[in-house]
Amino acid sequence: MGEHPSPGPAVAACAEAERIEELEPEAEERPPAEDHWKVLFDQFDPGNTGFISTGKFRSLLDSHSSKLDPHKREVLLALADSHANGQICYQDFVNLMSNKRSNSFRQAILQGNRRLCSKALLEEKGLNLSQRLIRHVAYETLPREIDRKWYYDSYTCCPPPWFMITVTLLEVAFFLYNGVSLGQFVLQVTHPRYLKNPLVYHPQLRAQAWRYLTYIFMHAGIEHLGLNVVLQLLVGVPLEMVHGATRIGLVYVAGVVAGSLAVSVADMTAPVVGSSGGVYALVSAHLANIVMNWSGMKCQFKLLRMAVALICMSMEFGRAVWLRFHPSAYPPCPHPSFVAHLGGVAVGITLGVVVLRNYEQRLQDQSLWWIFVAMYTVFVLFAVFWNIFAYTLLDLKLPPPP
Repeated sequence: MGEHPSPGPAVAACAEAERIEELEPEAEERPPAEDHWKVLFDQFDPGNTGFISTGKFRSLLDSHSSKLDPHKREVLLALADSHANGQICYQDFVNLMSNKRSNSFRQAILQGNRRLCSKALLEEKGLNLSQRLIRHVAYETLPREIDRKWYYDSYTCCPPPWFMITVTLLEVAFFLYNGVSLGQFVLQVTHPRYLKNPLVYHPQLRAQAWRYLTYIFMHAGIEHLGLNVVLQLLVGVPLEMVHGATRIGLVYVAGVVAGSLAVSVADMTAPVVGSSGGVYALVSAHLANIVMNWSGMKCQFKLLRMAVALICMSMEFGRAVWLRFHPSAYPPCPHPSFVAHLGGVAVGITLGVVVLRNYEQRLQDQSLWWIFVAMYTVFVLFAVFWNIFAYTLLDLKLPPPP
């Protein structure tokens, strides 16, 4: 899926490391990566000043124009034109040629005085099915044309979006196993033996730390699982294709943990099941990113689709609220809480938005990232101490363990 055919309207998305051989002088033994960029840079900087003129940089690109992806050549030329002092330093040169897009790189592109004059990615013809899919994902998730082109030329489907697919398959597998063992698939949560599963978060068993995470593999019923699976696949997989398993997995897991901890603080007597904390973190981050970049997002029918997503999320949240206050099948323990949904939303509109707004940027360079990480850490520590001391101090009567 990630392979592109021979050069056409939009050429092969090969790794930048494979293009180095075409840009650098031929040699029998290749020096380390940093050294061969230095060799190439020094050819245009004989005085060892640490800078080369933008004119020389343009000459380098022009001389290799037939060997570079046209979309990436546009980016590099735009960067050259954006340097008001007419010079490019060595580190900028290395970042560009090694496919490292720093904050200064993005700002230079956005502030450059040269318009990218080629046609938009949507206007390109003759694309095969996999190319059209990659282009569709780019327009679904990225608000800037320059980022969409960069992603289109760089994506190789290696690795594939394994995280969201693996989590979804595990959730379905656990649900089917429970459905067979309980003899019930609709509203499984009403079965008297449902809470005996060791994966469910239960307030009496909160010292078993794995339950704060493993509860995602237990769902209230097929109606609960169905919506979560659809949202994970329709939203989570495209986001993972663009931002990678590490970042999307981080947002998802942070939403899951925040969901169970939020329940342990705000709905102290209730158990928790379902992956809604992680799902709501991803979906709320995606919707917030669309709203914040409304003019740049070019996905079709975005207003209608946002409305449908919000309606589906509201229906699922309403179902969870109704179930929470419905007469319990295992009194005095109530049915599972709905507060995990809210914990997921809180993660999505904080950590999640920072991740989605910084495509291929270093998160550790973003001040907002560290602010939200600090807030999340404070919340986790508060919830941990709350779980240790608050139940005793409040003399709260908890339902017996299942």
